[in-house]
Amino acid sequence: MEQRINVFEKGHGAMKALYSLGIYLAKSPLEEQLLDLIYFRVSQINGCAFCLDMHAKDLRAIGETEQRLYVLDAWREAPFYTDRERAALGWAEAVTKIPGGQVSDEVYKAARQEFSEEELVDLTLAVTTINTYNRINIAFRPLVGTYTPGAFKIRTERI
Repeated sequence: MEQRINVFEKGHGAMKALYSLGIYLAKSPLEEQLLDLIYFRVSQINGCAFCLDMHAKDLRAIGETEQRLYVLDAWREAPFYTDRERAALGWAEAVTKIPGGQVSDEVYKAARQEFSEEELVDLTLAVTTINTYNRINIAFRPLVGTYTPGAFKIRTERI
């Protein structure tokens, strides 16, 4: 596909505002690998090729296995995701798809068993942020396959 607008150049002000969310999330108590796993799963749901390419590369660079990436779409049936990852994936899917117009009590309870209130707020922000990136990339079609692992990594100390 042909790129429509280079949003990284022409939308610099808007993207700078969005980057500030990434800076916040990089300092959150949520694990980097968990965040990238969520970003990858939400990008699968939304069909964002640029983000799928980026997060697959970043996940592999930090040690994620090919098996877990290949099976992520069927995480409920696969034995190699932790309870915390399962709760995060369920939450991410519910917040992205918003089935029936809301997130169910069942999904919320599962997430609360694994995440503190602060972590769940941060997880929700992470899900909504990647949804925003997905929609921007789907609209403007950045060149897929050009991403170098770690190129957009937030360079900050985790607290």
